[in-house]
Amino acid sequence: MTHPIQKTDAEWRQLLADKHAEPAAFEVTRHAATERPFTGKYEQHWADGSYHCVCCGAKLFDANTKFDAGCGWPSFSLAIPGAIEERRDVSHGMVRVETVCANCGAHLGHVFPDGPTDTGLRYCMNSAALDFEAK
Repeated sequence: MTHPIQKTDAEWRQLLADKHAEPAAFEVTRHAATERPFTGKYEQHWADGSYHCVCCGAKLFDANTKFDAGCGWPSFSLAIPGAIEERRDVSHGMVRVETVCANCGAHLGHVFPDGPTDTGLRYCMNSAALDFEAK
C-alpha cells in the first residue's frame, strides 16, 4: 500500500538520525525488526501524554490506553482511530497481525486479541518505533 509520506531508506535513516532516535529505530520501522523484550525505553513508562510514530510524528496512542501486559513491550488497548493499518503477517512460522503507521508505513509491532480491557486488544509495540509527547 502507498502511504501519504514516502521516503527512500537513506532519507529515513537521515531523519531518524536527526531526531536522535534509538539505534534500532531504522531496522524496526523500515524493515520490521523487533527489539528484545524488556529493553525498550517505553516498556515501563507511565507518564501522561501520547505516543507518536518516530518516523512521521503521527499520533498513535493515548497514554491512558497503555497497560502492563507483562510481555516485555509497551502494550495498548486502543489506537487512535485511523492511525494504524493492520496487515496479515505469516513470518517466523506464525500467523499474526502486523501494525504499521497509516501515515508513513512504519512497522510498529503487532496486535493480538488477548487484551484485558473491554476492547479485547493488545497492541504490542516496539519502543524504537515510538516517540512520547508529555501532556
